[in-house]
Amino acid sequence: MKTFTAPERLDEALTLLGEASPPTVLAGGTDLWPQWTATKTKPTHVLSLHRLEELRGITRAGDILRLGACVTHSELTRSPLVQAACPALAAAAATVGATQIQNRGTLGGNLANGSPAADLPPPLFTANAEVELHSRRGARRVPITRLYRGYRDLERERDELLVAVHIPALPSGALERFWKVGTRRAQAISKVVGACRLALDEKGTISHAALAFGSVGPVTMALDELASWLVGKEPTPEVGEKAAQLASDAVQPMDDIRSTADYRRHVVGRIVKAWIVELATLNR
Repeated sequence: MKTFTAPERLDEALTLLGEASPPTVLAGGTDLWPQWTATKTKPTHVLSLHRLEELRGITRAGDILRLGACVTHSELTRSPLVQAACPALAAAAATVGATQIQNRGTLGGNLANGSPAADLPPPLFTANAEVELHSRRGARRVPITRLYRGYRDLERERDELLVAVHIPALPSGALERFWKVGTRRAQAISKVVGACRLALDEKGTISHAALAFGSVGPVTMALDELASWLVGKEPTPEVGEKAAQLASDAVQPMDDIRSTADYRRHVVGRIVKAWIVELATLNR
């Protein structure tokens, strides 16, 4: 590394990213430092975001929660605003590594890293979140369901910086859950990770459904066809069984060092069935 820059203003950072050879962006560093240690290829210019107050903070305006990209996993876990508006995100952040990692790792870094096994994208998918991207050319928002074009390939230009995430708050009476399966109960990369937002109408039928899973394909997957199939149905055991089969068929897992494709399909189905069973209890 030849140059390390830590600007105090967002416009300064965007100017650097707009250069012909933009620097490598560093937020918490929990993914980048191990990568740099493991390879001979090192960045020549690192742009640190740790002094940018514009990328921090958790606020709520009406039904929309705004999270700065440099909000840490620990802050997500502890925030009453996040716990109320997107409890699955708070639960997901609590599973990311040990306390030291949670204190350093950031929301924006987790998303921009583009890992298909990342814990935070599934609850953001089911909440229909948007990411806010800035460059010297201006700002734009991208639905998080369109952020990942392929394996570690993001809908983000090289001069753009992920500045914030906007999340519609969980509607009153709706059910939101996060589920992670790993080799052990803590500090493990997920074999399967998923989240849901489900709601019932006054008749006891499913009025809203959103489900998403990670570690089951090259990118986080939203199970949109299953969600559409669930709407209008009563959460009976039979619906739970059918939903489990549809979920297992929808995902595209692979065999790797952490698990097998068959195991991942089975687990996805079991998780979805458990969510439907729990949703049925809201009718009682």
